[in-house]
Amino acid sequence: MIEQGQACIRLMTDEDIDQIVRVEMDSFTMPWTASVFENELINNKYAHYLVYDYNGEIIGYCGLWVVMDEAQVTNIAIHSDYRGHKRGERLLSYAKSFVALMGVKRLSLEVRVSNVVAQGLYRKLGFQEGGIRKNYYADNSEDAIVMWVKIDENK
Repeated sequence: MIEQGQACIRLMTDEDIDQIVRVEMDSFTMPWTASVFENELINNKYAHYLVYDYNGEIIGYCGLWVVMDEAQVTNIAIHSDYRGHKRGERLLSYAKSFVALMGVKRLSLEVRVSNVVAQGLYRKLGFQEGGIRKNYYADNSEDAIVMWVKIDENK
C-alpha cells in the first residue's frame, strides 16, 4: 500500500465496484458494467485490480492481467474531477512495482491514437510504442497504439 496524505493505492474488493463503475462511466465511451468487474474479481485468476482511494472515495483504478512473466493493463482511469495532479502517474508507477513483485518482465497496454495525454504519461514511465492495432476500439473504430515497458525488478 502506498500512503500520501489521505490517499492510498490498494487491491480492489467487491465493495469498491459501485465506485469503480462511477469512474468507468466518467472515463470511457463504452464503460464496463458492475457485472464485468465482479466477474474479473471472482472468476479471472489472471486479474488483479488496484484502486486509488482518496479520503475514502475511489477516484481511480488500474486493471492488470498477469500471465507468467508478462502483464497487460486492461484499463486504467482517474475520475475527471481528480485528474491533473499526477495521480495517474502514481497509480501506474505503483502497478509497475506491483507486477515486478510477481516476477513480471514486461508490461503492455493499448491506448487510443488520439489520447496524446495518456501516451505522454506512458512514455514518461518508460513505455515504448510496439505497434498499431487497426480499428481496435468498437465505439468508433479508432486505432490503438500498443505500448510496452520492460520491468526492472531491481527498482
